[in-house]
Amino acid sequence: MEYILAPSILAADFKTLGEEMKKTEENGAKYIHFDVMDGLFVPSISFGMPVLASIQNATSQVMDAHLMIQEPIRYIEAFQKAGADMITVHLEACEDVKSTLAKIRDCGMKVGLSICPETPAEAVKPYLENVDMILVMSVHPGFGGQKFIPESLDKIRMVREMIREKDLSVDIQVDGGIYLSNVREVLDAGANVIVAGSAVFKGDAAQNTKEFMEILKSYE
Repeated sequence: MEYILAPSILAADFKTLGEEMKKTEENGAKYIHFDVMDGLFVPSISFGMPVLASIQNATSQVMDAHLMIQEPIRYIEAFQKAGADMITVHLEACEDVKSTLAKIRDCGMKVGLSICPETPAEAVKPYLENVDMILVMSVHPGFGGQKFIPESLDKIRMVREMIREKDLSVDIQVDGGIYLSNVREVLDAGANVIVAGSAVFKGDAAQNTKEFMEILKSYE
């Protein structure tokens, strides 16, 4: 299993975004996590296709677009054209989950499915054969800098067990409140893709990335 760091640019300084992303790439982060919020599915509004299009060539990292938007099927082609390599949608935001996931696949991107803290782990079971990654939200989506919800660890374990039972190769990504102080708990529970925003971009992004990667590599 590959262990991957996905720095979330929601916490980055946009005045120097390209440089900050490059620092994370040079120190081992393979993904860039791109949080899209619409003010409907979640209360906050972030950024969209124009920003993604402007940064996609700043690094060679995988552009990991997390769409926290209502009915994301409407925008999948647009995000693919803007440079997304992978799109993760929320189970709770899709009227037809399987059609939404199929649309992502048809556009040539990797497929992710996310669940909010109040959604049980079992909800993803019908879709495991249709995805490359399950994203377990360990905070309520919509704002950065929240505290990790400890009950998320049990949910990660349950999702990992369901993946094992079906003998699938599906990543588990975890997003929200992850720092160097608690990332081992998340990895021990079964996650292998770690989203970190403030923990990477607040302070020295290069050094912070390096320290995360030292922990991740110890699990390989």
